[in-house]
Amino acid sequence: MTTPVRRPSRVAKLPPRERILDAAEELFQSEGISRVGVQAIADKAGTTKMAIYRHFETKDALVAEWLRIVATDYRTAFDRVEAEHPDRPEEQILGLARFIADGLPALSYRGCPFINSLAELPDRSHPARRVIEDHKEHQTRRLTGICARAGLSDPEQAAAEITFVLEGAQVSAQNGSVDRVGERLLRAVGGIVARYRPAGDGPGR
Repeated sequence: MTTPVRRPSRVAKLPPRERILDAAEELFQSEGISRVGVQAIADKAGTTKMAIYRHFETKDALVAEWLRIVATDYRTAFDRVEAEHPDRPEEQILGLARFIADGLPALSYRGCPFINSLAELPDRSHPARRVIEDHKEHQTRRLTGICARAGLSDPEQAAAEITFVLEGAQVSAQNGSVDRVGERLLRAVGGIVARYRPAGDGPGR
């Protein structure tokens, strides 16, 4: 059995910019954006405020970069399911649902970084909020494309319903309002796909 690497020894090996982002992610996730100051991030990263401002002009820029990294993880999930299920768009849709379902246990105590951040960023011009909105637009557009390739009768509506289910599951996992969230999520997404599948087509397109 491999002994997990303790955070201080792991972080010490990171370049300064990555060390700052690692510390910011941990603090933003556990305490929220507004409650975390630049000095706290510097202390967590083992650096100084001056060093942080050399890499990030403002705290807002640091928040935006953190969320940009989170968004990249979701985009990578799209790439992965497309590579794992080439020419099988229905399986790609279900693969995305499994990706969200697998991440629900962590959300149950930390929450979705996008949902949490939006609650703290009411200003629509905030750079981090723009990152989230651009990410959500890209995600919806890409999911709609998969639904179209699957031959679903109304790709836009199907993608919208799947998005509602995926995001609703994350909120439910966070507030504990529904049990067996992951299982119910997969069943709901499968039901949407089946409902919009043209008559006579079997599963697995």
